[in-house]
Amino acid sequence: MKKDLICVVDDEKRIIDFIRIYLQKEGFSVISFTDGLSALEGINSTDPELVVLDVMLPGMDGFEVCKALRTDKNNVPIIMLTAKDEEIDKIIGLELGADDYLTKPFNPRELIARIKAVLRRNKLSSRSSQDVITVGDIRIDIDRREVTINGEPISLRTQEFELLRVLAEDAGRVFSREQLLKDAWGYSFAGQTRTVDVHIAQLRKKMQDSQTHIETMTGFGYKLMV
Repeated sequence: MKKDLICVVDDEKRIIDFIRIYLQKEGFSVISFTDGLSALEGINSTDPELVVLDVMLPGMDGFEVCKALRTDKNNVPIIMLTAKDEEIDKIIGLELGADDYLTKPFNPRELIARIKAVLRRNKLSSRSSQDVITVGDIRIDIDRREVTINGEPISLRTQEFELLRVLAEDAGRVFSREQLLKDAWGYSFAGQTRTVDVHIAQLRKKMQDSQTHIETMTGFGYKLMV
């Protein structure tokens, strides 16, 4: 894997070139594809550190690419690009395993900030600390990136793990959506808190056998409770 290799997938070459310019200015290497099938093959063969994936692609669309990667246990971080402001596209992308989304047209500085935030989170996973957080019947091993409920492991994607970690580190505290976006995602952009809601819903499904639960504080945010 080439260090800081970013894969950009979009059927419009001008958008790829636009993104490439800003990524290269930040020191990233870039590979690109204009269709879903080529992208899937390329991602598996080049092992990039992150994928910027457009939803609307010829043949195999971005949703199908994302689903195929996750089915194959490829956990490469994915930031999906959605057209206009299609809320359903964002929700579907996150539920299929994307780490984040960005709506076109977008500010390139925001894209760069999100890429850096995702890469920073992934690199933190290799730290050598032995931190373990226990809340009720949930045990979170920070070093191993493992979560168990009553001793039984549950599978969490990177962003789900980070969200649960933040909530568990200060269990009982009410976190606003904006605070969770900042602490778990590593950035803060107005109007993006729906991302938090979707990941909370996914976490709740995976924690359904636990006595520990995520409680909604209407008008405020969320907290982890036993």
